[in-house]
Amino acid sequence: MNNDGPWSASRRSFFTSSASGLGGVALASMLAREGQGDQAREKSRAPHFPPQAKNCIFVLPAGAPSHLDLFDPKPKLNELHGQPLPESLTKNVRFAFIRKDSAVLAGSVRRFRKYGECGTEFSDLLPRIGSCADDIALVRSMHTDAFNHHPAQLMLNSGIARFGRPSMGSWLLYGLGSESDNLPGYVVLTAGRGSSGGVSNWTSGFLPSNYEGVLFRNGQEPVLNLQNPPGVDEHLQSLGLDAIQKLNTHRLKVQQDSEIASRIASYELAFRMQSAAPELIDLSGESQKTLEAYGVTRSEPEKRNFRGGGPDVYRQFATNCLLARRMVERGVRFVTLVHASWDHHSNIDEELSYNAGMADQPVAALLRDLKQRGLLETTLVVFAGEFGRTPLAENRAGRENSKMGRDHHPFAFSVWMAGGGIRGGQVYGKTDEIGWAPIEDKVHMNDFHATILRLFGFDHHRLAYRYNGLNVRLTDQGGKVIDSLIS
Repeated sequence: MNNDGPWSASRRSFFTSSASGLGGVALASMLAREGQGDQAREKSRAPHFPPQAKNCIFVLPAGAPSHLDLFDPKPKLNELHGQPLPESLTKNVRFAFIRKDSAVLAGSVRRFRKYGECGTEFSDLLPRIGSCADDIALVRSMHTDAFNHHPAQLMLNSGIARFGRPSMGSWLLYGLGSESDNLPGYVVLTAGRGSSGGVSNWTSGFLPSNYEGVLFRNGQEPVLNLQNPPGVDEHLQSLGLDAIQKLNTHRLKVQQDSEIASRIASYELAFRMQSAAPELIDLSGESQKTLEAYGVTRSEPEKRNFRGGGPDVYRQFATNCLLARRMVERGVRFVTLVHASWDHHSNIDEELSYNAGMADQPVAALLRDLKQRGLLETTLVVFAGEFGRTPLAENRAGRENSKMGRDHHPFAFSVWMAGGGIRGGQVYGKTDEIGWAPIEDKVHMNDFHATILRLFGFDHHRLAYRYNGLNVRLTDQGGKVIDSLIS
C-alpha cells in the first residue's frame, strides 16, 4: 500500500474538491477535445460513416407529454369516451396508478389540423411547431420498457433502465470529441422544476468523467466557482494555478495516473472559460427581433402554479433555446434542454396548455433560426419524453373528483426529430385507433438510439467501451437503424 503521509492525503482531498467545481467543468471539455489516455476511445473515435449530424439539441419534456393530446389524433377514442376497455386488453397490463376495475376511456378535447405540404397533424396547442412540419419527422410508434419516470428517463437517455450507464450525449462526446476550445462539449440547461432522473440523465456512467454533461445554471453565473473571488486578480490567480500545476505534475510522475494529467489540462480550459461563459450568456448582441421570436421578452402567464410552472419559467425556457443555438455555433457537441414536469395525472387540459404554451414558440423559433443560419442541416433537434399517457382516464383512489388526467403509458408514444440528416415532412409508424399500441413500424427506444448514432456516423454495434471485461454499448439490449427516417 502506498503511504505518502497526511500532507499527501489532504492534497488529494484538495484536488478532488477542486475537480467538482471549476476544475470539473473544465475537465469535462478538455479531455473530450484532447482524448487523453484511453485505448478504447482511440479505437472508436473516428466515425464509421460520413456523419450527417455534427451537433444535437435534445429537448426533454420530463414527465412524459401526452401523445394523444399533442401528436397522435384519435377520433375513435373520442367516440368511445367513457366506455371501459375489454378485460382481455388490460388483464396483464401493469399501471402506475389506474384501478382497472373502474377505468374508462378518455377522449381528448384538443383539435388537430394539418400543417405544411406534408400535411402532418399537430394539436392546436402546438401551432408554431406545426408550422415547421415539413422539417419534422414525427414518430408515432415509439415504445419503451419502463413505466415509471426515473427508470424510463434512464432508458431514454442511456439505453437501459439501470443506474451507472453513460448518457447518449456522453457516448457522442466520447465518439466525436468536442469542437469547442472554450466551452464544455456537453451542456445541460434546465427550466421549471427538476426532472425525477436528475443528473443520471446526463451522467457519463463508466466512461471517464470528462464526458459527463455540465449543468449550466440560470442567471449571471452559469458555472459555479468560475469567476475569481473578490481580491484575487489575474496575477494572483496565475500564481495559484502554477502552484497547482507543479503539484499535479509531481504527482503524475509518481502515480503515472492519466486522471492527474487530465486535471492539469482542465485548469487551462477553466481559465479560458472565464471569458467564454459570460460572453455566451450575454444576449445583448442578439437583435430585438430574435429575442421576440424566441419569446425571451414575452410575458409570463397570470396563472402558473402548475407542475411545470413558476414565476419565470417561460423566459427561462425561451432563453435556454436561444442559448442552445449560441452553443452550437460555438462548437458544443450536445445540448440538453430539460423542463419538468409534464406528468399530468390530473388537470391535463390546463396544465398541458401551460407547458405547450411555454415550449411551442421558442422550439419553433429554434428550428427556424437554425435553418436560416444554415445550421439545421448539421444540427439534430430532438423532442422526446420518456413515455406516453394512457387513453384511459386516471382514477386513482382519492382523486375521483379531480379534473381528468392520464397515467403512465410505455406501450405507445410519439417523439419528433428535425435536421441533422433527418428526412422531414413525414410521419413514421402508426398506433391503433385509441393510441394504445403501435400497429405499424414499431420503434423501440434502442432503435431510436441506433438511428441517432447513425446520423452522427456511428455503427451502434461498433461504438463500444471496454468495461469490466465487456465491450459495452448504448444499444446493448438490441436496436436497429430506422433507415426511413434518414435523408
